[in-house]
Amino acid sequence: MKIFPLNLIPSGTSIDFMRLRWVTLALALVAFAVAMGAIAVNSFNFALDFTGGTAVTLRFQQPADVDSVRARIAEAGHPNAQVQTFGSGSDLLVRLRAEEEQLTVDQNSQLIQQVREAVSTPENPVEVLGSESIGSQVSAELAEKATEAVLFVLVGFLIYIGFRFEWKFAVVASLTTLFDVGVVAGYFALSGREFDLTVLAGLLAVMGFSINDTIVVFDRVRENFRAMRAPPLEVFNASINQTLSRTIITSAVFFLSVLALYLYGGGSLEGLALTQMIGVVVGTLSSIFIACPLLTVGFLKVTKQDLLPKARDEAALARRP
Repeated sequence: MKIFPLNLIPSGTSIDFMRLRWVTLALALVAFAVAMGAIAVNSFNFALDFTGGTAVTLRFQQPADVDSVRARIAEAGHPNAQVQTFGSGSDLLVRLRAEEEQLTVDQNSQLIQQVREAVSTPENPVEVLGSESIGSQVSAELAEKATEAVLFVLVGFLIYIGFRFEWKFAVVASLTTLFDVGVVAGYFALSGREFDLTVLAGLLAVMGFSINDTIVVFDRVRENFRAMRAPPLEVFNASINQTLSRTIITSAVFFLSVLALYLYGGGSLEGLALTQMIGVVVGTLSSIFIACPLLTVGFLKVTKQDLLPKARDEAALARRP
């Protein structure tokens, strides 16, 4: 029994998305170019995970103010220190980037002592619970593995969609996913926000969300190409409109879930949540305004002949409009 209609978008919409395809593709190209330019010029503000350095776990006798602790560490000569809470409000994690090569044991001990003295006060003394040092070699390996992970996902998308649909769909889906990841990464380059492993995990999650959204639209495109007697642009419009409510509802639920993580997950999950919030917005827009328009451009242009079952003989193919 249907209790209530869960439709954020009225059923039976007939919005002419394809009429704006050249405008949306041009805007997408500009956004991607700006993102790539920001990455090339500003690069990323890499965190300790990729640069190497020292992480110190501190326990205060009373809950400490993160901003005040960060300011005292900056006055001690470490303006780029990352300070975040975890567990109770009395525990803080301080991350200091490596300025040169990996510190020796004595140098690392002196650094930890310097941090402890900088943040400790008579009213709120500090205890060092533990520390770890990450060398530049390990950080370089992490950066290499991160690049390999992104490339592996993109190649996997190409292979999977190429088998399930058609090679043109595979290329367009990969380009759309690359656009989503590039724009989100460009935001971090433009804003200077720290890029750590949680942000990388968020980017991989954005890739998964983006490809899922795009495949839903492409699946409807394939069905409509085989069932509708209409020009390709009408088929694309009908497919986007038919999946529009599903796309908006899925994106809205996902966004609200990640928003809760951003608001209440603490500093350690802020980068992950922010990446996914931006990614879900960009991914939703790209699946509506970029994916199908790309299927009308140049060698990526899709026809009915591309999508008819391969087992059909020439006579059956000829009967199709």
